[in-house]
Amino acid sequence: MNEKMSNLLYLSDLVDQDTEFIPLLTSEDEDLMNAEKLPETLPVLPLRNTVLFPGVVIPITVGRDKSIKLIKDAYNKGNKTIAVVSQKDVSIEEPKFEDLFSIGTVAYIMKILNMPDGSTTAIIQGKRRVELTGMVQEEPYFISKVESKTEVKMPKNDVKFKALLDSLKEMSVQIIKQSPELPSDAAFALKNIESPNFLVNFISSNLNIDIKDKQKFLEIEDINTRAQRVLASLHKELQMLELKNKIHKKVKKDMDKQQRDYILQQQLRTIHEELGDVPSETEVEEIKKKAKSKKWGKEVAKTFDDEMKKLRRMNQQAAEFSIQMNYLDTLVSMPWGEYSKDNLNIKHAEKILNDDHYGLEKVKERILEYLAVIKLKGDLKSPILCLVGPPGVGKTSLGKSIARAINRKYIRMSLGGVRDESELRGHRKTYIGALPGRIIQNIKKVGTSNPVFVLDEIDKVSGNNISGDPQAALLEILDPEQNTAFHDNYLEVDYDLSRIMFVATANSINSIHPALRDRMEIIDLSGYLKEEKVEIAKKHLVPKQLKEHGVKKSQLSFPKAILEKIIVDFTRESGVRALDKNIAKVIRNRVKAIVMEEEYNIKITPDDLEDIMGKPRFRRDRDLSNNVAGVVTGLAWTSVGGEILFIETSLSKGKGQLSLTGNLGDVMKESATIAFQYLKSHAKELGIDDRLFTKYNIHMHIPEGATPKDGPSAGVTMFTALVSLYSQKKVRSRIAMTGEITLRGKILPVGGIKEKILAAKSAKVTEILLSTENRKDIEEINEKYIKGLKFRFFDSLMDLIDYAILDIRVEKPMVFELEEESK
Repeated sequence: MNEKMSNLLYLSDLVDQDTEFIPLLTSEDEDLMNAEKLPETLPVLPLRNTVLFPGVVIPITVGRDKSIKLIKDAYNKGNKTIAVVSQKDVSIEEPKFEDLFSIGTVAYIMKILNMPDGSTTAIIQGKRRVELTGMVQEEPYFISKVESKTEVKMPKNDVKFKALLDSLKEMSVQIIKQSPELPSDAAFALKNIESPNFLVNFISSNLNIDIKDKQKFLEIEDINTRAQRVLASLHKELQMLELKNKIHKKVKKDMDKQQRDYILQQQLRTIHEELGDVPSETEVEEIKKKAKSKKWGKEVAKTFDDEMKKLRRMNQQAAEFSIQMNYLDTLVSMPWGEYSKDNLNIKHAEKILNDDHYGLEKVKERILEYLAVIKLKGDLKSPILCLVGPPGVGKTSLGKSIARAINRKYIRMSLGGVRDESELRGHRKTYIGALPGRIIQNIKKVGTSNPVFVLDEIDKVSGNNISGDPQAALLEILDPEQNTAFHDNYLEVDYDLSRIMFVATANSINSIHPALRDRMEIIDLSGYLKEEKVEIAKKHLVPKQLKEHGVKKSQLSFPKAILEKIIVDFTRESGVRALDKNIAKVIRNRVKAIVMEEEYNIKITPDDLEDIMGKPRFRRDRDLSNNVAGVVTGLAWTSVGGEILFIETSLSKGKGQLSLTGNLGDVMKESATIAFQYLKSHAKELGIDDRLFTKYNIHMHIPEGATPKDGPSAGVTMFTALVSLYSQKKVRSRIAMTGEITLRGKILPVGGIKEKILAAKSAKVTEILLSTENRKDIEEINEKYIKGLKFRFFDSLMDLIDYAILDIRVEKPMVFELEEESK
């Protein structure tokens, strides 16, 4: 709808009382108008910006000389009837006959008004549709032949058409209600229109659409079709109006809120000024004060000055102001050039390390060496250590002891599951909620630039992914040549990390990126022997748990034999976590007895232990009988410590196929194949009949099939088992062996020797066969821990077989059937 509708309602103000003025037509009025006789020719008035519909009254401003003369002649000399036709192109000032549409409206000139500005306004009313059929005269104005266009009326009882008209009225009323520029009286006028044709024409005339679209409506003869087209246009106009109103309301609401916030901020600022305390200015002054005492370089100082200038130019109500304040606060909160003083008393450091951790001599020695060099030289880049070992051996807690020993602040950051590079490097400060990376955050928290920084579980950090590559970020952090200028995305200035002592921990180095592994000093922490665990329990675990449970030493004690029993029967680990939990369980049981005032043994006995812990969970003393051929004891390393491993073999009639079972990995399967091939190629030297390899299938099994097994260290054990099986000779009693083999019969060294020895002692093994190159590993172990064990070292498989295989057949040797089958 447009403003014409409001103009129409007030036309009576412009018209004299005696003027015949019919603003709203009835059906009878419409019939009378259509019944009037139409002249053959009529003066033609071109309209530029509107379309006149039958029955509708509109004011038009007449500006062209031709049009003024036409209006005045028709009003004063004629019967006040003219033909009104719209121009095809509104930009044409002097249209010709062909520039006019052929369909127009017969109009009655109701009144001519001379306006104060000198223009002429005519009030006209449409009567019926006509078609221009031929030009009669062009001067002084157009006169054309006309032909009436019949208006088709719909039957009064047509329900669909009536519903269509109701929809037109209802939608028009909605538009009027949502259009503040239209008077409310317009809705009342619409509701009182009785004539269906006039209703459609009235709405068509007032639609806010293009002139050409209105002309199309005028040219439609079928009133039903015209009404449907008008309804579609109304629907579109209503949607646009609703959207405009919605946008207007939202903008008004936002503007009101901004205005309200601004007023409140100004009031709050005025209150603070009256009190002499403006928060933002106070904070800025604090930041400036902190900056004066900072020991930063020229580059950082320049960055601070530049950012402070930006802050002064910002509006305090702007969101960027708080972002800039946070950045500057972070910049001045960093400990630029601030270092804690190291305690270089090496004996003091050694005492603390020994008090906190039992064993771990390599790590302790490396820390003391570092302190000695600093004491001698006065300065040294901190080492980047990587402690690799099974869970529970004290890797993480060792970092805290190092910090205490050299009087440095301690930071621990877990890298397990870190997938986003931004967690380490931070986000650019322009992002909403941006923060520095965790490296910078932790340094800011401790307040010094030389803490002991433990990077826990470095082997669990993710590699390259959609969020970046955290491992690549660690390359810069852990490179002594690069970390003097570490770049955090938030700080945007370089920070020196070279004085930080980084201590990384890992369970395995296999998943660490090779370039990252190369930057660190790898120190292997093997599992503890039983004797070491007993000492750790006595010195650390039992006192700690007694203190945590509020039990005095006089109320409970753990004899050495009980600690050994807990270790052997209830734990299966390289470290001491499970041991710690089991000791806590025993203490909790006694705490309950103390609180309930029950009688109990202060000194824990084996019977007490069984009542509290139940039956032993792990069986260490396994059957090591040598009465069966083809069964040999090996030694294996697992993530929870050392284990003894039985290699079992058997023969059955067949064509010499080798079968392997027991959930073996590829490397272990290759070891079995090498052992079998070496046996076949040296069968004669070992006194084995070649025909056995084609007449019998061999099956090799390693028990506990649910447990995955892999690695090359079972090679010598597999070969010894095969020799024993094919020769049906006994293996030396209570021996165990470990070592990798080659096709040349060489025995290569393997790892995890300390853990394997622990497993061997637990299983009552008395003698261990190893590669000669593993001798150095035995020499590093304290003699008191390997007391009772004998070690023999070999370079050649044949030498090992000569010692391990006795020249005694088993009690019930297998009888081989090697006779030729008769044809």
